[in-house]
Amino acid sequence: MAARSTNSDRSGRGRRANRESTIYQDAAGRWHGEVWVGVRSDGRPDRRHRTGATRAAVVRKVRELERQRDAGATPKAGERDTVASWLRHWLYNVAAPSVKTKTYLTYRVNIENHAIPVIGHHLLIRLEPEHVEQMHAQLLAKGLSAKSVLNVHRTVARALKVAMMRGKLQRNVVTLTTPPSVPRLEIEPLSREEARAVLLKSRHLRNGARWAVALGSGLRQGEALGLAWDEVDLTKGRLHIRWQLQRLAYEHGCVRRGEDPTCGGKPRACPDRIGGTVFSRPKSRAGSRDLVLPPPLVEELKAHRKAQLEERLAAGTAWHEGPRGGLVFCQPNGKPIDPRRDYMDWLALLKAAGVSRHRVHDARHSAATFLLEAGVDVKVVSEILGHSQSWFTRDTYQHVSQRLQAEAAEQMAAVLWDTN
Repeated sequence: MAARSTNSDRSGRGRRANRESTIYQDAAGRWHGEVWVGVRSDGRPDRRHRTGATRAAVVRKVRELERQRDAGATPKAGERDTVASWLRHWLYNVAAPSVKTKTYLTYRVNIENHAIPVIGHHLLIRLEPEHVEQMHAQLLAKGLSAKSVLNVHRTVARALKVAMMRGKLQRNVVTLTTPPSVPRLEIEPLSREEARAVLLKSRHLRNGARWAVALGSGLRQGEALGLAWDEVDLTKGRLHIRWQLQRLAYEHGCVRRGEDPTCGGKPRACPDRIGGTVFSRPKSRAGSRDLVLPPPLVEELKAHRKAQLEERLAAGTAWHEGPRGGLVFCQPNGKPIDPRRDYMDWLALLKAAGVSRHRVHDARHSAATFLLEAGVDVKVVSEILGHSQSWFTRDTYQHVSQRLQAEAAEQMAAVLWDTN
């Protein structure tokens, strides 16, 4: 409704329509505005009041409130959500029931440790882009990496997106800011000679086939450590990737909705603790996949299976069967291998093979690089790696693409200019 102006105070105004916005000046010369925005829970009209030193200032405030009302984004009467209260509501009631445990724990750190201490005191409807930019700066100054700050930025953006969908906000101010840029990490695969040296050395180790699987099929660390014999078909030479092993930091299971722990101890001692090594499904559909193994790798797995059966026989009742027919790669008692222990074993193997230090994930990068250099189509490589989109594979392994393009240019030169 169009705002009506009068120079009289409240006592001098004529009768107005129930839903009509009003602008008036009181006896002291101050301007006021009233806007109908709906009906309260008790059935009474919900009219909001705005005030200012000039009529123009109040007109702007009234029009903004009318715009919020018409867009269905007016806060309810008495609603005073702070950024902290909304982030916690989103975390414990929206995110927690719908995301994987590891994702939830990451969100929790981003919100409780980083976002709320900096911007949590602001009213949700008063949060501005500048506040988010100040959060970026303070977290960087505190020592967080650009990647960590980017993750906090994304977590808050997700929470505010839900607030917008529910009419608590008209805009997501996080999307109006630019997070710190994260430098792209260069892929550092092993060379073919280094990979062969590692495989040669691993044959004499317990669980040595673990590294043949990493280099020969490109499995992620969690996929290899979560692989069970029920998902291995040594007759057909296939793997069925359906689970992964993850190590989560211990958290109090007795904590509810952000309240203090009730058990009184440390997270590891909590009787309802969450965390440790857990099995989970892959994050995407592409992660659940079937792989055809190179014949030499099938033979290594057969030898590994035989050695493990002998080990299991010797362990007797001390052996833990574990899930799905037992784990392919496990401790001497059948229990899962902690990812940190797996990493230390990898470093020891590299040292023994005379190869420079690499991440465990670089074995996966090596497998992808070898496949692309061998001329395997990028879409096929993407399916082997379990990427959701082939463009991600192409983008990640640009170094291989550039090398192949250089070789193609040399071949074209030989065809047209006889440069051989």
